[in-house]
Amino acid sequence: MNRRTFLQSATAAGILAQAPFILAQQPNRKWRIALIGCGWWGKNVLKEAMASGQCQVVGLCDADSSALEVATEQVSDLSGDKAKRYPDYRELLEKEKPEIVIIATPDHWHALQTIAALKAGAHVFVEKPTGHTVNESRAMLKAAQSSGRVVQVGLHRRVGPHHVNAMKFLKSGAVGDIGMVRLFAHGGGGREQPQRNGEPPEGLDWESWCGPAPKRSFNGKLHPGGWRNFLDYANGTLGDWGVHWLDQVLMWTEEKYPKRIYSTGGRQVAGLAVNNEREQTTDAPDHQVAVYDFEKFTCVWEHRRFAENRAEKHRIGAYFYGTKGTLHIGWQDGWTFHPSRESDMPIHENSQLQQPDGHNLKLLWSDFMTAIGDKSKPAAGIELAHRASVLPLLGMISLKVGRSINWDGAKEEIVNDPAAQALLSRPYRAGYEYPTL
Repeated sequence: MNRRTFLQSATAAGILAQAPFILAQQPNRKWRIALIGCGWWGKNVLKEAMASGQCQVVGLCDADSSALEVATEQVSDLSGDKAKRYPDYRELLEKEKPEIVIIATPDHWHALQTIAALKAGAHVFVEKPTGHTVNESRAMLKAAQSSGRVVQVGLHRRVGPHHVNAMKFLKSGAVGDIGMVRLFAHGGGGREQPQRNGEPPEGLDWESWCGPAPKRSFNGKLHPGGWRNFLDYANGTLGDWGVHWLDQVLMWTEEKYPKRIYSTGGRQVAGLAVNNEREQTTDAPDHQVAVYDFEKFTCVWEHRRFAENRAEKHRIGAYFYGTKGTLHIGWQDGWTFHPSRESDMPIHENSQLQQPDGHNLKLLWSDFMTAIGDKSKPAAGIELAHRASVLPLLGMISLKVGRSINWDGAKEEIVNDPAAQALLSRPYRAGYEYPTL
């Protein structure tokens, strides 16, 4: 995003007239705020903080000095704040002492940075999913609970108007008894060609970017943005898109977790993953199915990074199958109830989304500031987001071990499967310490 586009979208984002939340106002109070991870999405969150009129940007942090330079100029142009630049988040926290920290780094950095920010006394807005592994997410939850600070996670569909209204419709009983939920996110694509490795761009500290995760050779497929489909740094489409829709299921059901998970998938279309001294491809599955067995219903996740989904009306979303009909909750296409009886008319509500990105960050940020101001629970707080984030991570564990896993959600343990249980954590590189529980 160039400077002009950022400024135009940020100006539009400053209009809060449609927000359903009332921001907790504190006259003449501006919170000291910092951003860790100055890419496109991190700046989207930051512009909502600036648009609120309640935040002063004091620090920006990124391993890429070019991203830092652009973000600093954009912040200055938009708000007049003269944010200081830092390549190391620990130095930022120590010197600037921010009261609010936005964390929008790749998934493998979320846990260490969130815990450090909480220990420094800051409230935290961290992107989803909470952690790269289950026990990272558990450590984040523990740190948040002991800190007394507010942690909001970027599950913005929890506050999106058509999502909220669809949940009300679902919980009213209008769909009947739900026996199955199907979640999906499909796209186009085909065989993936390897790309040559190379030297990191000037100003990018690749050692720092990789951080606690395995250090791969630099490749343009990884940075910027492509890391979501490299399993060393994220968890593919299930971790990226799946967490949003699995969270929608948890918004509806009174069950807190499934009892059994099974996942399968592969790269039969994209081709075998490549990672050698010369070249790389991504290594996340190009298609995947994950089945979550709850007590009262079955939930199925599926994605394809090929074939689109033109055989069906919807490409993204959730189908709730009930005795009275089927409810589809989508993204750009709102929600629609298709009654079982052909004589009954469908019921539809259009989406209400913040443009140009089609999300509801404005509402989620407003909710976050309200929670800080009146010490209430945020809509996408760490407790709820932890449970949602664990589900795709368990799906990836099942895929890796090649079998179903039994989940004791109360103890957060995989039952009678030491190999799968071991994957709740992973080793960190030398110089980094895995967060303790």
